[in-house]
Formats: sequence, structure tokens, C-alpha cells
Amino acid sequence: MFSLLRTTLAPRLPASIRFRSQLAPRQVQHVKRHKGRVPIPIGGSTKGTTLAYGEWGIRIKGMGIRFSAKQLTTAEEVIKRKIKVVKGAKVYLRVFPDIPVCIKGNETRMGKGKGTFEFWATRVPTGRVIFEIGGTPIREELAREGRNSYPPLFGIKTHTFTALRQAADKLPTIMEFITRSTPPRLGNLILQPEPSTEQLLSPTQTIET
Repeated sequence: MFSLLRTTLAPRLPASIRFRSQLAPRQVQHVKRHKGRVPIPIGGSTKGTTLAYGEWGIRIKGMGIRFSAKQLTTAEEVIKRKIKVVKGAKVYLRVFPDIPVCIKGNETRMGKGKGTFEFWATRVPTGRVIFEIGGTPIREELAREGRNSYPPLFGIKTHTFTALRQAADKLPTIMEFITRSTPPRLGNLILQPEPSTEQLLSPTQTIET
């Protein structure tokens, strides 16, 4: 009886908030939450700054920002549209909008509680990976339009660079393209791998004059 009562009294989201095609949590404890701030990576952890599932991806190079569910959905649709002809290709979204954002109307008097729910968002710091592409090898003939005037970056193939570049244009911050060999990032600092013992013990090369 008590379990049934607990389930009945548990707060649920209105049916009009979440749609099938929209990124949103299925159930939250509190629909309204504090605004908060974008976290700053100062603890030394590089978790989430390198690829984990795919072969190519994009991560934040500029300032940390708050992404809305609509912005992430738009960028994801751009990538899927570019690589849909490849059987088995997958798009991995590394962040999820689970923070409710409430907004009050313009020229509203102070007081009378918090504003009404508007959209879902997520706070992402500098260096976090947003999208990854993988699942199967992708051919170069997929996306040639608008690509011939751009040089290759980080060895990324033509179609992948185009898909990720167009997705980065949909996001309101500066993004960078990464591969499996790209070193992790700690805020604005790129952590280069330490030299191996063989490199340290190898004799130095002399410059002939």
C-alpha cells in the first residue's frame, strides 16, 4: 500500500512537455531547478575529453556553454542526414539535456514565484566531447559539396569533416575536430603525451653547420 502511495505521489512531468523526437528525461524529481553555472575544469580530470565510441568527433574549444535540447537535436539531425547512406554508421551523443530551464515573461513584476518551464538544457564545460561518428568505415564520396576549398584537418576524411563541420556550425560556441590520436584537453590546455623511455635515452641529433 505504501509503495502504491509513493508511486502516486511522485512528481511526474506533464504530458505536453516531452515528445518522442525531443531530448528530455523521462521523469525528474523537481520540474523547477536553480539556474546554476557552467562548471570550470580545474580539478585535473580529463574524463569526457577524448573519443570513447567512434572514430571522429567534435569537442568544445571555446568557452563552456549551456546547450538546449533543440540545439543538440538540430546538430544531430545534420550529422545523420550526411551519413545516412552508410549502412551501420552511428552517431553518439555524449551529453544529455536534463536541466529544466524556467523563463518569466518580459515586463513581469518581481515576485510571485519562479517562471514556467520552457525547455531542457545541459551545462557543458570546455573540452567536453559532444558528438562522435563511428560504427563502420565511411567512404569519402559521401559529401563533396562545399569541401574542396577546405584543407584536411587532423587527417579527417572529406565526408566526415563536412558532417561534423556543419554540425559545429549549428552550435553556439567554437568547436574542434578530434580523432582517436588527439590528446585530451584540460580546459584550454592540451595535454601532450609524455615521451617514452626510448625517446629519452636516444642520443640527441647534432645540427651540422
